[in-house]
Amino acid sequence: MMKEKPGPGLRIGVDIGGTFTDFVVFNCVENSIETFKVLSTPDKPADAVVDGLRRIFHSAGTSADRSGQILHGSTVATNALLERKGARTALITTKGFRDLLRIGRQNRPELYDFSADPPMPLIPADLCFEVNERVDHQGQVLQALDLDDIEALISVLGENAVDSVAVCTLFSFLRPEHEREIASRLREFGYPVSASSEILPEYREYERMSTTAVNAYVSPVLDGYLSSLESEIGGLGSELRLRVMQSNGGIIGPGEARRYGVRCILSGPAGGVVGSRYIAAHGTEQGDDNHRLHLITFDMGGTSTDVSLVDDVPRISNEAQVGGCPIRIPILDIHTIGAGGGSIARVDAGGALRVGPQSAGANPGPACYGHGDLPTVTDANLVLGRLAGDYFLGGEMLLDRQRALHALESLGAQLGYRVEQAALGIVSVVNAHMERALRVISVERGYDPRHFTLLSFGGAGGLHAADLARGLGIPRVLVPPMASTLSAFGMLAADVVKDYTQTIMLPGEAPWQEIEQMLAPMVEQGISEVMDEGIPESDLQVERALDMRYLGQSYELVIPFSKNYVSAFHEHHRRTYGYALQAAGIEVVNLRVRVIGRVQPPVLLPARRCSADAGGACVGERKVLFAEGECEVPIYEAERLQPGNRIDGPAVVIRSDTTVLVPALDHAEVDGFLNLIITVGGLAADRRAQ
Repeated sequence: MMKEKPGPGLRIGVDIGGTFTDFVVFNCVENSIETFKVLSTPDKPADAVVDGLRRIFHSAGTSADRSGQILHGSTVATNALLERKGARTALITTKGFRDLLRIGRQNRPELYDFSADPPMPLIPADLCFEVNERVDHQGQVLQALDLDDIEALISVLGENAVDSVAVCTLFSFLRPEHEREIASRLREFGYPVSASSEILPEYREYERMSTTAVNAYVSPVLDGYLSSLESEIGGLGSELRLRVMQSNGGIIGPGEARRYGVRCILSGPAGGVVGSRYIAAHGTEQGDDNHRLHLITFDMGGTSTDVSLVDDVPRISNEAQVGGCPIRIPILDIHTIGAGGGSIARVDAGGALRVGPQSAGANPGPACYGHGDLPTVTDANLVLGRLAGDYFLGGEMLLDRQRALHALESLGAQLGYRVEQAALGIVSVVNAHMERALRVISVERGYDPRHFTLLSFGGAGGLHAADLARGLGIPRVLVPPMASTLSAFGMLAADVVKDYTQTIMLPGEAPWQEIEQMLAPMVEQGISEVMDEGIPESDLQVERALDMRYLGQSYELVIPFSKNYVSAFHEHHRRTYGYALQAAGIEVVNLRVRVIGRVQPPVLLPARRCSADAGGACVGERKVLFAEGECEVPIYEAERLQPGNRIDGPAVVIRSDTTVLVPALDHAEVDGFLNLIITVGGLAADRRAQ
């Protein structure tokens, strides 16, 4: 039966970052939005979430409606993988293949370093076990499963204090019965089991095994976290239902997230991409459903920077690598680097200035937070006058400029620089790192960044966005009013999304009707499971696709399924690689189905434009140091800006939860949705015009 849709109440987007936990509260009855931040609690992430919920309920009063949903993006699974703090996991595989995780692929991350150490496998060799069974490449059983092997393994798993088990046998995507029997028996003894035929029924045994191992490794950790969080939420007297953000840009229920933790590895950054696309389509004066969107998203937080590209729709990749582990699941194409406001600056052994990837995080945080003593990007921006120490988080948290100066003095002494030079050096180095990341997601994907808008968000992004855009020739920067909490907002705009895949290996001349029949069970399963999330059938959208390649190729292109799927493949191959082989044989490798359940996101309404004069929002002037020298710049309070206001650089725009720098060559205008649109000057085209 279809579950009832949640009634009117609150929809709360929560995004746990390395430094802050962000909240966006949408009141469905009043169509109002409130945002705020609390410091993250890395040792117990749920504490920050509960603190934020208490704040929401306290400010609303005891009679407030506490029903609705919490849409949650979590770094719990990510951190468990990156820090190698997941469950103690065992692997069970076909006899003769226990070393597959260690062997991996021939690819080497350090091609010319003969002494480079190979990446350590997620599951150690002494926890990799074999069973006597074998299926061939056509799904025929060559060796039936030996049940005595399973019974023997159960006692061995207990002796090794195993918490979770990954099961990945050869060609199980063609014949999953052996894996099912192993998983069923282990589950009878209480072991959480991740079977590859359930996680990823695709060929490529190494990637399938790695993905299954990651799922087994992180799912118990995520399960414990979600169970604790649900208990805490219930203890607050609320009726909020928890939903979890996936890496593919959709939301799922907590039960599914517990079983498939690998799907939530990049849940926070995915919310930012979804939020960016929604803002550009529905929250700008140029945005509408018929307008093609060209965005590069730039999310600079306290610990890391995430960048992605939206060419009308976000780019989806079917493979990623996180913490050295290949993962083959549908995932938003997000490139992450260790550069954020809390990134620590240091001098390396060769005397060069380095920034990141190590971060001060929330504890101790940047030196100016009052607890740490290491110089960070935030400290540099504070010393340069770009950050208002008395207005951080709307004045709730005062920044200690003297402590930042002291931290930078120590760094400057090692470099032979004055404090201000050291601060400018930190900003220059971190900008170079982020510009390189933006090139990876655009130029290296075959896109010209000059044809895109840089949509900047994250607590630290506004201080760096305009200079990064200038370096890449991007003509426009868009900073939404919810820039600092956009990832949490994106979770409110995210649909329920379920992805399914199955390897079939059919020749390209297969009739489309045959393929349609093979897709039908996957479509039926997807519709049923999305409706179980409370989505009515009228709000469902089904997308079917094929992974296709020419015979002899190693990798595939994803082609939307249609009656003319062969000609569509040739054309897509021509656009992608510059040629098509009309006479060559074709393979249909995998079937893909995506079922989307549309939700009702917050409605953003524009306000009427006022005059261009922004003087009413000016709250004073401050000395700000640029590479060209120091000058007095006007300071504008963003909450006082009106649609139509224009700001000429240099200027600083302060908001309660973020700060935006408008450099001297640029000017900014406020649109009807209170977005700050920065027109970037000093580009090559501008110089030629002069």
